Amino acid sequence: MRILVAGSGGWGTALAILLLKNGNDVTLWSYCQEESDALAQTMRNPFLPGVQLPETMHFTADNTAAQQADMVVFATPSFAVRSTARAFAPYLKDGVILVSVTKGIENGTGYRMSQLIEQETNKTVVALSGPSHAEEVSRGIPTGVVAACADKTMAEKVQATFVCERLRVYTCPDAVGVELGAAHKNVIALCAGVCDGMGFGDNTKALLMTRGLAEVARLGMALGAQRETFAGLAGVGDLIVTCTSMHSRNRRAGILIGQGKSVDVAMQEVGAVVEGYYAAKSAWELAQKNGVDMPITRAAYEVLYCGSDPADALRHLMQRQNICEVEGAAWAR
Repeated sequence: MRILVAGSGGWGTALAILLLKNGNDVTLWSYCQEESDALAQTMRNPFLPGVQLPETMHFTADNTAAQQADMVVFATPSFAVRSTARAFAPYLKDGVILVSVTKGIENGTGYRMSQLIEQETNKTVVALSGPSHAEEVSRGIPTGVVAACADKTMAEKVQATFVCERLRVYTCPDAVGVELGAAHKNVIALCAGVCDGMGFGDNTKALLMTRGLAEVARLGMALGAQRETFAGLAGVGDLIVTCTSMHSRNRRAGILIGQGKSVDVAMQEVGAVVEGYYAAKSAWELAQKNGVDMPITRAAYEVLYCGSDPADALRHLMQRQNICEVEGAAWAR
């Protein structure tokens, strides 16, 4: 299969390596010619230290490369997905398979990545997500992900293309739940990093992770997702790996904020896109629009966008006046 991977960051490059090893003809697309040339000349990606790119990989910054592709994998940062899809749309041939591997929610609209790609291309999109650090996938460390789409045949085509002895791919009809879980875990991971930076321990992180998962499940169900999805790879699985690993840019940014650095400085020191920053705003807006209670998300929004002090935000979360909170199943009536 001829595959174009749009986005030459760590994740796009890691998937391009995997797809090439699976026997496909793979081209890695960069948003600018300089970046594409650097990859072709060095056969290295600075986001994947120690990983040599295969000699048979192709590189381009030309949008017309999409017209030869049997599959296009969108792996750009969330803020660039719509513009990339729009640029490729005129060149996509009939029958092309579109895959979104970007985790995020579009600012202003609240759209999931597959939704906005579908809007720009008028084609069905499969969302591929799960606990999958690019650094580990590029080195062939065993990983599991889920291909989500209401069209079972499309999901299974993506499953068959990506699956290998080091990547197990499940299928799921619930793209809403998969994509919301993928986007929102970045918010919670950023918050987990803040708690780490402030010197808190395992109890705090466990509280944050489990209640954060409850929040996104509430939002997801309000938008038509299935609760069970959040107990899977794209929900609790992705949450665990992102909240506990130093591979996570979101957690690293949060640690810096928890240590007292400003949001702007933290983002600059991480040196790459921190998706949780953007997702916090989008998720909070979605929560308000749909009348969903998401106190942790609100606290993240206030710290990131309103200048709230992290210690004050945590104090307000712990002392919220809500005597009707119930954990787990509702009381029998």
